Amino acid sequence: MEIGAPCWGSRALALLDGQDDGVASILIVEDERDIRELLRRYLERAGHSVLSTGTGAEALLLLASAAPDLVLLDLGLPDIDGLEVLDTATVMGVAVIALTARSSVEDRIRGLQRGADDYVSKPFSPQEVVLRVAAVLGRHGVTDQSDVDSFGGGRLRIDAARHEVSLDGQLLDLTPSEWGVLTTLAGSPGRVYSRAELVNRVRGYEFAAYERTIDSHVKNLRRKLGDDPASIVETVLGVGYRLGLRHDS
Repeated sequence: MEIGAPCWGSRALALLDGQDDGVASILIVEDERDIRELLRRYLERAGHSVLSTGTGAEALLLLASAAPDLVLLDLGLPDIDGLEVLDTATVMGVAVIALTARSSVEDRIRGLQRGADDYVSKPFSPQEVVLRVAAVLGRHGVTDQSDVDSFGGGRLRIDAARHEVSLDGQLLDLTPSEWGVLTTLAGSPGRVYSRAELVNRVRGYEFAAYERTIDSHVKNLRRKLGDDPASIVETVLGVGYRLGLRHDS
């Protein structure tokens, strides 16, 4: 695939064909391929239909043809000013979260004044972006029941849109770090994550001194996971942690 060419999965193709399966549609406009694909994976796991492109020109075409519910927009695009895409999306009534490396207060204010609903600066946590997407969609009246993931025959349920986790029908009161650890593990049940990976995915950056605190977050999380928590968040000695429950089909 050419750099900058649009990319879509089966849900996105259904969207382009005019089928509405009740999921929220997201357009990612980001010229860095790795970031684009990382966001795609996380958003699709959260149940969204995702289109993506690396250019502003293609973004304008996709805005017209696909009418997404929300745009994740890098303002620093290689071909046209991202603010032009922002202006078009705003006129169309499409929600926008600006995604950019621009860190000055002036740039943030400029994006928000031009109609952006929210602003995320790089580097970022993909989990945080998923939560911000859910919050902005909620403010725009877009709801998506497919945001609820179920594990272990319905024992564990994670609702990304409402930021809720329940176990055996009981809601759990999780801290942001506990939520980040659990949802990261739930993104790939059975996959082992090292402490360093969990730090990077939960916090959005690498910080060696934070690694050992992951053990504390897991310990506190397990306290909230009932009578047999080690079977839900499993320890793999010398490696890290994994979710012990299967994802329900």
